[in-house]
Amino acid sequence: MSQPRDNWSSNVGLVLAATGSAIGLGNLWKFPFITWENEGGAFVLVYLICIVVVGLPIMMAELLIGRRSQKSAVGALKEAAGPWWGVVGGWGVLAGFILLSYYTVIAGWSLYYFAQSIGWTFGGYPAGMAAGDLFNEQVGNAGLQLALSLSFSVATIAVVYFGVSKGIERIARIFLPILFGILLLLLVSALGMSGSGEALGFIFRANFSELEMSGVLEALGHSFFTLSLGMGAMITYGSYISRKQSIVKASGAIVALDTLIALVATVIMFSVIFSVAGMSDEVSGSPVGMLFISLPELFYTAVPFGVVLGPLFYVLVALAALTSTISLLEVVSSYVIDEHRIPRHKATVLCGGAIFVFTIFAALSFTGTPFLSTLEIFAGKAGWFATADHFVSNWMLPIGGFSITLAAGWFMTRNATERELVDGTEPRWFRYGAWRFFIRWVAPLAVGAIIVAVILGRDFS
Repeated sequence: MSQPRDNWSSNVGLVLAATGSAIGLGNLWKFPFITWENEGGAFVLVYLICIVVVGLPIMMAELLIGRRSQKSAVGALKEAAGPWWGVVGGWGVLAGFILLSYYTVIAGWSLYYFAQSIGWTFGGYPAGMAAGDLFNEQVGNAGLQLALSLSFSVATIAVVYFGVSKGIERIARIFLPILFGILLLLLVSALGMSGSGEALGFIFRANFSELEMSGVLEALGHSFFTLSLGMGAMITYGSYISRKQSIVKASGAIVALDTLIALVATVIMFSVIFSVAGMSDEVSGSPVGMLFISLPELFYTAVPFGVVLGPLFYVLVALAALTSTISLLEVVSSYVIDEHRIPRHKATVLCGGAIFVFTIFAALSFTGTPFLSTLEIFAGKAGWFATADHFVSNWMLPIGGFSITLAAGWFMTRNATERELVDGTEPRWFRYGAWRFFIRWVAPLAVGAIIVAVILGRDFS
């Protein structure tokens, strides 16, 4: 017997939950890092164009596929494009499974740094302590890594356990405004720093002579990866949209909020970089260097009101991570609920537990554990964590996204997609013909270019 399908209570609830899924550590560390690596302004402009012509059309496609069927990724794609397309849905579910297994480890680090920053706020930052040593010490501690990851896994399971309206949406309505508020406080503080003017110029001054073709490809790739596309998350969230709610308006709001937060985070990061001597040298090399190695000390030595903003920043990181892990677990749980008729409570715990087994592998890959630390399937990617991240980012998500553009643009009928998007709830600016052009031609070619780049050796992880 099928279970009654839950729905978002309103468009606001949908937008907050889906924005929470899209907003993650990629907004807070990856986008600032790749913007820095690609010389700012021109890269940001190209990224914004890619968001509009690639990210937004695919977002609408995933949401409409989900709402049309009211099923999770596997069932939705079967119904939308044909029986064989269930394989694409299963590929997305597997991507969500693997991604959540290692993403939880990074999310757990935010809990550690929050606890540390509380201690520093009240006891002072230890003189002479090397932030890099602190990071290496905590990732190398097996017991600590497992405890942090387990804590985040339990929190994720607890939210999804209560369903869409009473769990995911309720948490999004509480946490997203808090996240926005913390980000605003950090922005105000950052704009008061001496390097903020230089930071704004770097981000928004477009000089195309500084942008290489590799930067264009990076902008294209991130415009796709940042929105939680290609793994069934938005199809799953779309399946909880009622007929009274607008897919077009929701998609526009989700994309706009996700982009705004990425830009605000970049302004904050760059204001610090340009205000602190020698900081630019510590950014290059890895996005981890900024978020978990350099920033902790700077909150207590350079950032205005840093003793308060330090702990709040890691609350921000934790909230951004949690809203993403929730959506990833919902992808897997929803599949089990719909396809195997297992009640939500049991499905959520079973899926969360199964994923945590692989989270253990990812957590221990930093601790020198044999095989888990040395596994190398892809050149230069040693360890279970790096291997999983590379496979998901470079192969699973692009292939899933490319397949969804084909499903929506070429295998679903024009009547089926138009009925979902042009239903009386769409805004005046929306033109179905433009969307259909982008989803049939521009988006497949763009995501196809990402796949070709990966085949040729490009790394998007």
